[in-house]
Amino acid sequence: MNLAHFADQSARRHGQRLALAWGKSKWNWSEFNARINAMAIVLTNDYGVQKGDRILVQSSNCNQLFESMIVCFRIGAVWVPANFRGTPDDLEWQAKSSGAVGMICHADFPQHVATCKNHVRFVIAIGVSDFGENYDDLVDRHLGQFAPLCEVERDDPCWLFFTSGTTGKPKASVLTHGQMAFVITNHLADLLPGTTEYDVSVVVAPLSHGAGLHALIQIARGAASILPAGKGFDAEEIWHLIDNYGVTNIFTVPTILKLLVEDPTVDIVDHSSLRHIIYAGAPMYRVDQIYALKKLGPVLVQYFGLGEVTGNITVLPPSHHSITEEIRLGTCGFARTGIQIQIQDDEGIEVNPNETGEFCVIGPAVFAGYWDNDDANSKAFRNGWFRTGDVGHMDAEGFYYLTGRKSDMYISGGSNIYPREIEEKILANTDISETAVFGIPDEKWGEIGIAICVLRKGSSSSEVELKKFLSEKVARYKMPKEFHFWDSLPKSGYGKITKKMVREEFLSKKITNKR
Repeated sequence: MNLAHFADQSARRHGQRLALAWGKSKWNWSEFNARINAMAIVLTNDYGVQKGDRILVQSSNCNQLFESMIVCFRIGAVWVPANFRGTPDDLEWQAKSSGAVGMICHADFPQHVATCKNHVRFVIAIGVSDFGENYDDLVDRHLGQFAPLCEVERDDPCWLFFTSGTTGKPKASVLTHGQMAFVITNHLADLLPGTTEYDVSVVVAPLSHGAGLHALIQIARGAASILPAGKGFDAEEIWHLIDNYGVTNIFTVPTILKLLVEDPTVDIVDHSSLRHIIYAGAPMYRVDQIYALKKLGPVLVQYFGLGEVTGNITVLPPSHHSITEEIRLGTCGFARTGIQIQIQDDEGIEVNPNETGEFCVIGPAVFAGYWDNDDANSKAFRNGWFRTGDVGHMDAEGFYYLTGRKSDMYISGGSNIYPREIEEKILANTDISETAVFGIPDEKWGEIGIAICVLRKGSSSSEVELKKFLSEKVARYKMPKEFHFWDSLPKSGYGKITKKMVREEFLSKKITNKR
């Protein structure tokens, strides 16, 4: 099934209901689908886009970015959305590596167009620019015309989903129509049960990544999506949108959820409509879970998954989020429907319960491989299993626990040390708001642990006080050798704290201080 069928279905069944709102602009399902058909005609008739062609998109969240996903699916093209916070050089690499034939770019990014224009046949501009025909003008030219759904096979690509590139250049994961159809069904079963056309979702993350998948789930059920009007994250605006539209679900990451519940607006507006707040992309520390539950009630849903598996590895539903201590601390949940998980050793052998190994998965949500990257594919798959690079264990009842990324592990004095465990214990100190632990080279120990901490507003602490707090919680060999206090931690374009960025900033400061 072509995924764009969902938009046809919603327009047919719920034509006059709200599909999308962005600022003061609103579109019902009939209007939304008419714009998709018009742009599909533009790409196929005016620009000669054919099935399998890749279309690169560079834009912050807007209705045109939202539409472009379904437009590409409709004509059998492959949607290639970029992280809009990336540099022009980043986008040029994605243009070349994907072999994109065309580009849709917001007027805010002329330098990105300049670096890519020699790699693509055409550029369409979102907004007023001097680098391409205007998206909305092209849509208006073809409104009322119908673009037939391209016939696709299950394994036909629909989306090149770029990884966040925490260990090097981003790789393009090939997502297919059939895989994504399974993922949508799975998300509706495991994350958003009971979703209907009466639901409303607010988009608080870039549509180029997980939020795009979450938006597709809303389309499949005829639920409305609300895009904040502001270009940057504004917790107060989000809460007022939740109140005004009766928002029922949100997809976000732990760092953004933390900012939302710590904003004073949460205590002013009516957010009783919320049924599901889904967080993913990184584990949520226990202290932050408790705070969010106190503010919002039993609405939290955690899932663990990578872009390569389109989020489908584990789920921890609301019933397993509790303020009391009578829960499995640190778990990321149990296996998603239709997904098999093994914790494997370095030889690919499944380890026993409570033994540490690498998360490996198999099932219909696993991607088709990395685009044009045989070397990466050979490393990522072993005996049919996709190797996630995440480390952890399973308990005797089938609940899984993340220790961290395999690449985050460091070896100090011959012992393997996984930062996640230490970070959880640091954050049990109520003075600490955020932390990141990582290893750096050391002549004596091989590597030593470094802890970067951010204090809560109005709190104070020192290295001596923090070490004393941790002395009975962390084994001596796991205790970071250095503690540093920063005003904030650097985050990726998707709002995640990444060890690579923190480590690089730390080393840069260390070099600067030596001069």
